[in-house]
Amino acid sequence: MRPTPTAAPGTAAAQETTKHQQTTAHQEAADAESARTTAVRTAREVPPGGVSGRFLARATLLSAALSAAGAVLGLGRDQALAHFFGAGAETDAFLVAWTISETAATLLIDGGMAYVLVPAFSVALARRARASGAPDPVRALVAASLPRLCLGLAVTAVVLIAGAPPLVALLAPGLPDASLAVDCTRLTATCVLTFGLAGYCSAALRAHGSFLAPAAISVALNIAVIGTVYGLGERWGVRAAALGVALGGCLMITVQAPFLWRRISAGPRPRAVPAAGGDDRRPLTLALVTAVLLFVLCRQSQVLVERHFASALPAGAISHLNYAQKVAQLPMSLALMVCVVTFPVLARAVAEGDLLRARDRIERDLVLVGALVLLGAAMVVAIAPRIIQLLFQHGAFTASDTAATASAMRVYALGLLGHTLVGALVRSYFSTGRASWYPLAAMAAGLAVTTGAGAWTVGFWGARGIAAANAAGITLTALLLLHGLGARSVPVRVHRVVAELGKAVGAALCAVAAGALCAAPFTAPWAAVAVGCAAVTAVFVPLLWALDVAGARSLLAFAALPLRCPVTRKPDHGR
Repeated sequence: MRPTPTAAPGTAAAQETTKHQQTTAHQEAADAESARTTAVRTAREVPPGGVSGRFLARATLLSAALSAAGAVLGLGRDQALAHFFGAGAETDAFLVAWTISETAATLLIDGGMAYVLVPAFSVALARRARASGAPDPVRALVAASLPRLCLGLAVTAVVLIAGAPPLVALLAPGLPDASLAVDCTRLTATCVLTFGLAGYCSAALRAHGSFLAPAAISVALNIAVIGTVYGLGERWGVRAAALGVALGGCLMITVQAPFLWRRISAGPRPRAVPAAGGDDRRPLTLALVTAVLLFVLCRQSQVLVERHFASALPAGAISHLNYAQKVAQLPMSLALMVCVVTFPVLARAVAEGDLLRARDRIERDLVLVGALVLLGAAMVVAIAPRIIQLLFQHGAFTASDTAATASAMRVYALGLLGHTLVGALVRSYFSTGRASWYPLAAMAAGLAVTTGAGAWTVGFWGARGIAAANAAGITLTALLLLHGLGARSVPVRVHRVVAELGKAVGAALCAVAAGALCAAPFTAPWAAVAVGCAAVTAVFVPLLWALDVAGARSLLAFAALPLRCPVTRKPDHGR
């Protein structure tokens, strides 16, 4: 028998190197394929709590649709105010009182209440899922928190009603008719109690996976305001709008209370959910509540600073800034619906110790909401005067009001990405259910920039200087929150998020130029708005596709599956 030849050492080394290179190439290809299909795969996964990706998509679309309806009615509310009262001293008086409603909505519905209660209810639900007997953790949480909340909110509302005169003097010392603002403030102060209860219901329902009723509350509020303005506006003046705010708060509770009662009274429902390594017994601590409330108040103080500076400008400046801000922030409100729906899922993942899923959730949400708001910001910057002309230039709202509002709105739009990222980022800091003081420090730094820049620019740039200060301050806050994300909350890969957002910003700049160019030849405002929005979308979306921002190709391919399946599926008959 002939002996088996032995390969030379060099040949064996070469073969080993080749084998290693092939393995590496296969691994890189597998990693690339995994990255391309992440969006599709995660859409089909079942996150903690048994909530599927399809459910999240449907809930997001439903919430966005109701939010859009509320936004449209909000524009109708502002149009009614502009039609009946224009942009003068009377509207300025109401908007000073409206500051109470804005602060209450941010503190008790959109922000503070949700940041505290959604994680708390998520923990209670995680305990309920693993428990088999009484007491029910969800009912125990309600019994411990709701009575104290009602008492505190009622006392605060009474204090605001009694202290309305000095409060108006502090908010807007330059108002020509302070008594009218005091009357409106006393009516809107009741919303501290009603908005607080509505926010409690919203947070509890969202933690339970119910999004319909919470998304409808803005519709209820705006219907109440519009109805009172048209019904009592000629008799009561702008006080009718303040009365509408008070009635709208009651309607917001009425819309949600039956749904919440059914959820809470359902009792424990044991499910086969394995106990992960998360800490599901974190209580509602005073430090957590204080950190959240101070952050939200600090953020809302930007509006107070703006109106304080604007009260020294000619009459109508507060109204111009208000209309500009309301329209400019519509894209942000719609984009943040993604985070409103996914925040309970994020909090549940953290409660069950699944930080990897929480990290992926935050990264996808940040890029997605950033891309959505940049699309809206591009439309605002491209055709701002035509948008304001179409929406408000009727009745007492003049062409000069349109020009002043549009110029401020374009400047506001520069800070839209910052506003949206702050709203999305802060959820990751508070999703753990523990006190975090870093968001407050970041917001305080942004508020300092807003105050200093506003005091410097208001003298020579007027309302646009105030808007620019707002954009600068909130952008600084967003950068600070993004910088501190990995070390102080869920460990997010910040460099990936920044790289994807950079692609979306470039696409938005191209879309602005296209929208402005295409809308310029049209004189009719409706035609200019339609063509401008279509042009911005036609440029922005293909660029997102080409750059594959946030896995846009995979997401669109997944979204098209329901349309292709009926065509490609074989018929069931004849089997």
